[in-house]
Amino acid sequence: MFVLSGKTALLTGALGTLGRAQAEALAGAGASLLLLDRPDHPDGMEFAVGIAARHATTAAFVGQDLNDLAASEAAVRALADARGGIDILINNAALIINKPFEQFTLAEYEEQVRVNSSAAFALTRAVAPAMKAKSYGKIVNFCSVTLNGRWDGYVPYVASKGAMLGLTKTLARELGPHGVRVNAVSPGAVVSEAEARVFADRLQQYNDWILENQCLKQRIQPRHVADLVLFLVSPASDLITGQNIQIDGGW
Repeated sequence: MFVLSGKTALLTGALGTLGRAQAEALAGAGASLLLLDRPDHPDGMEFAVGIAARHATTAAFVGQDLNDLAASEAAVRALADARGGIDILINNAALIINKPFEQFTLAEYEEQVRVNSSAAFALTRAVAPAMKAKSYGKIVNFCSVTLNGRWDGYVPYVASKGAMLGLTKTLARELGPHGVRVNAVSPGAVVSEAEARVFADRLQQYNDWILENQCLKQRIQPRHVADLVLFLVSPASDLITGQNIQIDGGW
């Protein structure tokens, strides 16, 4: 049920902690990968070559700055045209900054909204025509446990994820008649590079707070999220759309 042979998947934020885990899961299921991340990422090509070799599939690094929405849409549309369509789109890329909302500039707010949610709209526009022509497609958008309102210092990030949830619900309704499934994943506090960076000065305190608030007293690992994404892009979830599935250890 989790076989993706013959499918082409575009994954944004592919070189981050969550992205790498998803790339491994998708490649392991046989998908051909387009791994999108910043053009200046130092090991994009190396990661693509390595994952293709490990899983006997094809993988290509796509250097693209999602801040430029028009260029990103055009680049992905060209990739879709060249490959006869993109079957799976995973909007995983995100910027996250933690500080009181008064300290955010308008430019910082707008950048997080562009990368974290507006880019998903642009890329969906790019892949939707081929998905509709095939009467099949899978789109997974990343929301967040922070939408529960219990996190301070993330106003632009949480606002962008709220927009992503609305995008998921409305796209599922519009694209459903064409056989395209659109769902969201809301991870909780996943052990990641971003976590270590944002909470570098209080990492143990943060870890203790997470476990205190979760029902399950173990940390979420990137592979747990990757397994959920793999389910949502596989035939096993063909009758699931318009959903926001939380994987947060129980908050």
